[in-house]
Amino acid sequence: MVRQTVQKPGCPAIACRDCGFYQIGLSMGLDSADTMLLDRYVKRKHMLKRGQILYRAGEEFTCVYAIRSGSVKTYISTDDGRLQITGFHIPGELLGLNAMDEKRYNCEAMALETTSVCEISLDCFEELARQIPSAHYQMLRMMSREIKLNQELMLLLGKKNAEERLATYLLALSRRFALRNYSPTRFNLSMSRGDIGDYLGIAEETVSRIFTRFQEEGVVTTERRHIILNDLQRLSAIAREPYSVTAQVIPLPRIPNPR
Repeated sequence: MVRQTVQKPGCPAIACRDCGFYQIGLSMGLDSADTMLLDRYVKRKHMLKRGQILYRAGEEFTCVYAIRSGSVKTYISTDDGRLQITGFHIPGELLGLNAMDEKRYNCEAMALETTSVCEISLDCFEELARQIPSAHYQMLRMMSREIKLNQELMLLLGKKNAEERLATYLLALSRRFALRNYSPTRFNLSMSRGDIGDYLGIAEETVSRIFTRFQEEGVVTTERRHIILNDLQRLSAIAREPYSVTAQVIPLPRIPNPR
C-alpha cells in the first residue's frame, strides 16, 4: 500500500515517480528506481517566490515545467484589461505543453506560494520524441488529456449552479492530490476565494457564502490555508457526480485560500 502524504505547509517536494516527467520516463521503460536517463534532460529546483512569474504570454516557448512543490496559477488578459484564470496547478503536474504549437506561451504563470519547479528544454523534448517513439506517444496523451479536461470545464460552467461548481471543484482537488499520493481529504488552499470565483465563473461573495454553508453543515472544515473534506459522499451528492479518486478530473487546482 502506498502511504498518502497530507499536504501541509513545508511538506516535502513530490517524489519523482509521481511527476509528469517521470510518466514520460515510464513510457521509455524506466522502472521506479531508475531515473538516470531523465537526469540527462531535466534541470531541477528552479525556485519561485510567491507572486513571481514563471513565464509570460507571448514569450518564446523554451521549456516545459513540472511543479515539485508549491502551486501555480495560469491566466490570460482579456481585451478590457481584466485577468481570466485558466488553471491552477499542483505538485507533479506539467506546465507549458499547450505552447508547443505556436512556440510561444499563450498565458502567464505565477507562483501562488514558494514554489519549486523542474524544467526540460524544448530541444530536449524534441530529442526525446525523435529518439523514442513511445515518449512521443506519451506526450500526445498528455496533450489530449488537457483538451478533454478543458471540454469538461466548459460543461461544468454551462450546466451547474454555483454550489454544484464549488463542490465539483473540491472533489477535483481531492482526486488530483490522491493521484499524487497526497491525502484526498486534507490539503492546502493557496489560492484566494476571488481566484476560485474567477475560475468557476461565480462571485467571490458567493464562494465565501457557500464555503460558510458547507462548514456549518459539517461537509468541510477550513483552518486558515488548510481544508478538510469531512464528507465526500455529501460533496458528491451536491456536485451530482460519483466520487472516485481514479476518475478523470477537470483542471481546477487547482488550491484555494478561504480567508
